[in-house]
Amino acid sequence: MSHAQSPENVKQAMAALKDKTAKLGTPGVKGADAVAGKQVPALYFGTTKMNNNFTVVDEVKKEMGGTATIFVKSGDDFVRVATNVQKDDGSRAIGTVLDPKGKAFAAIHGGGAYYGDADILGKPYITGFEPIHDSGGAVIGIYYVGYPKTQ
Repeated sequence: MSHAQSPENVKQAMAALKDKTAKLGTPGVKGADAVAGKQVPALYFGTTKMNNNFTVVDEVKKEMGGTATIFVKSGDDFVRVATNVQKDDGSRAIGTVLDPKGKAFAAIHGGGAYYGDADILGKPYITGFEPIHDSGGAVIGIYYVGYPKTQ
């Protein structure tokens, strides 16, 4: 399955990720949960807990190629709670945080989205990041999709 790296593909993958989560219900945070040994807020869409739940991100990967992640806001960080981004050892990169020095982090903190090149765990990707808002409008997480850039 070949999916070209293009801004259009990133937008289509983002639309798929947001559509799948929207069907589950309104996003919200309820309590805390352990992700990769760390206590982080438990992110829900409706009654579906996203922490350590890979169904949605894997469906997006199967349909669109590339990678997908759901981050939850934990203090000043955004932590991967559902992802198919892999670490060098091949395991899912859950529990890792969005680079606080990156352009995506700055855009989300400013209330906006970020589309463009980003370094994902040391590898170049063409990406999209959009904030997840709760029913009151607060940013509680981030939607991410991306495609590895070929050298």
